[in-house]
Amino acid sequence: MGATVSLNEASRPLDVLGIGFGPSNLALAIALREAGREGGPDLACRFLERQDGFVWHGNMLLDGSRMQISFLKDLVSMRDPTSPYSFLNYLHVHGRLHDFINLRTFYPTRREFNDYLAWVAGHFSDRCDYGEEVVALEPDVQDGRVHRLRVRARNRAGRERAWLARNVVIGVGATPRIPDAFTGALTDARVIHSSTYLAATETLARAGRVAVIGFGQSAAEIFLDLHARGVAVDLIARSPAMRPADSSPFVNQIFDPAYTDYHYHRPAGERDHILREFQNTNYAVVDPELIETVYDLFYQQKVERVDRHRLLPGHEVREVRLISGADGVQLDLLSLDDGERRIRRYGGVVLATGYHRQQHHRLLEPLTPWLAGAWQTGEGVRRDYRLATTDACTAGVFLQGCCEPTHGLSDTLLSVLPIRAREITAALAAPYSGAGAPERRTAAHAF
Repeated sequence: MGATVSLNEASRPLDVLGIGFGPSNLALAIALREAGREGGPDLACRFLERQDGFVWHGNMLLDGSRMQISFLKDLVSMRDPTSPYSFLNYLHVHGRLHDFINLRTFYPTRREFNDYLAWVAGHFSDRCDYGEEVVALEPDVQDGRVHRLRVRARNRAGRERAWLARNVVIGVGATPRIPDAFTGALTDARVIHSSTYLAATETLARAGRVAVIGFGQSAAEIFLDLHARGVAVDLIARSPAMRPADSSPFVNQIFDPAYTDYHYHRPAGERDHILREFQNTNYAVVDPELIETVYDLFYQQKVERVDRHRLLPGHEVREVRLISGADGVQLDLLSLDDGERRIRRYGGVVLATGYHRQQHHRLLEPLTPWLAGAWQTGEGVRRDYRLATTDACTAGVFLQGCCEPTHGLSDTLLSVLPIRAREITAALAAPYSGAGAPERRTAAHAF
């Protein structure tokens, strides 16, 4: 049977509909609520989340893995350190503030930070529908103009619902980046991306030797986790070596909110140069302490004269062949140093190959006639994260976490969440502050 659609044409349109309820839109939900309590418009908002409940990178919540940024860069503190939704207040409410202070660290475990985020999300359960996957974002065209957008979503049972909204905020996160050689191989349970790692650990633990593809933070963490589970691992990457992440104080200033403004107002060519110049702060790099741990592990192997784990830098996977039975994932490796081809067989492969930020492209395609600027290449985004539109469109589309070309390297990270949420909230509230503003809404319905 096909999906059923729930219709209720009498329903009021929302002021704001958020697609996705990860940290970005969670920070926005806080900013909207606090702005309303401080005398701003009480905007009717709703969030739709594909997952059945809140979890942040659940398959990478490895034992002992820590955050790479300070807990002060939580959902609110950079905007309002007195907010009840801060990480410090989370510790206080759970009776762990003094204990955390005794740890003498700015970097909580990733598992604890996920628990903090889930705790905050619990305060907004009345504004989020979980288990709703958005399948379409469409213009609601009236007399050739678009004042509202229609968002259609499907739940686990296949039932479809639709919402009308004056503004849509897209915060859908990233999708796995899959090397060309592995296209189609993910249909085999023995080949996974790091985004599903923890769910596959039982299978990998029985796999014999496992190949981990990549030399970034996730690759290093997965390698050490598999080592702790007694699994033999080959670390394979095109790069000649693991590179340390540059988190020195002056370099870290590129993640300050003020730098977003600086980056945005540079010419396009200069913005591209900045992104390339500071790639080593975020992409294909590893925390220095973690690199030392990995290096020490390989050194101890030499001391003990064992060959349990192998390091294969400067190698590219050219072809993947799937064979039934044990060690049935065959990789054809090309040495980038001498051009030699090597065939290696594994019981499992983990692709720690990063992510794309392109999910919003599919959603925005139906709106193309009403969008101004080359949004497909990252342009056409205003400073307040709203996509530029034609004069025939007054509905707002805002992007969170996919504006790196225009807004800088911090855009995909947690660093600017509170400030970005404040800026988007101000843009959403602006039409309600003058004479003739639309009636304020407090109710939200699907139709």
